[in-house]
Amino acid sequence: MTNQEGTPIWYELMTHAPDPAQDFYGAVMGWSFDKSAGGMERDYRVFTTQGGEGVGGVMKAPAQAPFVPLWAVYFGVADVDASAEKLRALGGRVDMEPQDIPGVGRFAFVADPQGARFYLMRGNSDAPSTAFHILKPGHCGWNELVTSDQGAALDFYGQLFGWEKTGAMPMGEMGDYTFFGKGDVEMYGAMMNAPAPGTPPFWNFAFTVADIDKAKAAVEAGGGTVTNGPMELPGDEGDWLIQVTDPEGAKVMFTGKRPVKAA
Repeated sequence: MTNQEGTPIWYELMTHAPDPAQDFYGAVMGWSFDKSAGGMERDYRVFTTQGGEGVGGVMKAPAQAPFVPLWAVYFGVADVDASAEKLRALGGRVDMEPQDIPGVGRFAFVADPQGARFYLMRGNSDAPSTAFHILKPGHCGWNELVTSDQGAALDFYGQLFGWEKTGAMPMGEMGDYTFFGKGDVEMYGAMMNAPAPGTPPFWNFAFTVADIDKAKAAVEAGGGTVTNGPMELPGDEGDWLIQVTDPEGAKVMFTGKRPVKAA
């Protein structure tokens, strides 16, 4: 990949029920799914936007996997093995040692020192990833780390990927909502304290839709639960967000506009 170190380059839903997941996210996001494009021996379905741009995959997890269902992100690195060793030295954990996916790339499944899981990835292709785009429907537009220690997390990811704090928004008793980015990219997302004590740290993602009200209706029609929203986001762009639990229990978010309706 030509993306700079620490760029989110792929998103993945691990689930025991890929068929219902495909139906649900296809209806909400308009994604197309290809079972033959993943380069994996197990059931792996690559999903693309309506314009044909790759965003991520749905993987059927082993029956004994303890943390499924789960949305995860792949962060691009130049050297997976070296990054995994650096992560260990910084207090992180390697749950799946670096290994190859033939014809696709090399990856490792890891966790930060607070326990939030993610992937390290070096793709074989030099084409830039199209998975993350902060404004484009069909893509992931926001990466949110829910953690038990923002200071430690920012230090860890700063040393691992070179991320920097780009700003913060006070959230009262919950502390700051801390924005992070790198280089020419102003923001990849933000970090926040877990709202309830004892919540295991995790990465959460907001996928962009064209119409937030249609997405909400599709979530509910597909058996998902809207746990919060729609809520209007700060700023002048008129963006709205819903927090969702999908039918299998995975946490996810959707963000988009509320189109102006004719009088």
